[in-house]
Amino acid sequence: MQKKLHNIVKETNSYLYRYFSKQKKTELIKPMLYGLLPGGKKVRSKILFDVGLIFKVNKKDILQVAAAVECIHAYTLIHDDLPCMDNDNLRRGKLTTHKKFSESTAILAGNSLLTIAFQILSHKALKINEQKKTKLINLLAESSGHSGIAGGQFLDLSYEKIKKSKKQIKEMQIKKTGKLFSFCCVAPIIMSGKIKYFNRFSKIGNQIGLLFQIADDLIDLRGKTSSAGKKTKKDLKMGKATLISLLGTDNTIKYADNLKLKIFKSLKIFGKKSDDFKETINYILSRSK
Repeated sequence: MQKKLHNIVKETNSYLYRYFSKQKKTELIKPMLYGLLPGGKKVRSKILFDVGLIFKVNKKDILQVAAAVECIHAYTLIHDDLPCMDNDNLRRGKLTTHKKFSESTAILAGNSLLTIAFQILSHKALKINEQKKTKLINLLAESSGHSGIAGGQFLDLSYEKIKKSKKQIKEMQIKKTGKLFSFCCVAPIIMSGKIKYFNRFSKIGNQIGLLFQIADDLIDLRGKTSSAGKKTKKDLKMGKATLISLLGTDNTIKYADNLKLKIFKSLKIFGKKSDDFKETINYILSRSK
């Protein structure tokens, strides 16, 4: 698994370096690249390749979509760390973008990463028909905005120090984390034209988002800043609404294990073609940073 992730990190970063090298040189390129690269484990990109393998999508096209997704993800992290949001000083083992540069620069760099994602998706190098390309662009926009990541972040901040139901917490986490995973699960389906599987994989993506968020919350609860690359033990202090705070650690772990089994059951019809995908899901749940 680690070797597969490493290869995807290498390929995706290489694509992004090449793409940015062709951009007009502006003062925002440096903070954009700082927040974007080398950047993270590329789990979302891995899922794109995993589902692309199931539906036999061209890897070069998947790589371009992965680059767009990583730009979106980096934008969300830059903004999430801002003083007006979660006010973090560390991300991926280094200073957050607003601490390295300035708050205003971080906001503008994040905004620019958001918009460049759509430049990448709409580029002529993505060799799919215009109708499919438009569907991808619309879905990524929906996943990133008020009905997706931005809306989920709003709810996350609004729910602090307020007791919320399991349903409310799940809906918030699906928006904040699940929608981008859902996009990664269905983008290869759109590209392949196998639309009959769209709803199945959209649901799987939302479920993966919940698993990822649970793993993140467990890292915050039990992990160390040095290994996590970001400040831990913040959720309890800030009064974050999480499944752990509602259900307790043991019950949340049981919930996650049952959710994983549901996902694997949904993938059973694809046999060995889904092995890489299932390996990634196991990794998401078991990761320690």
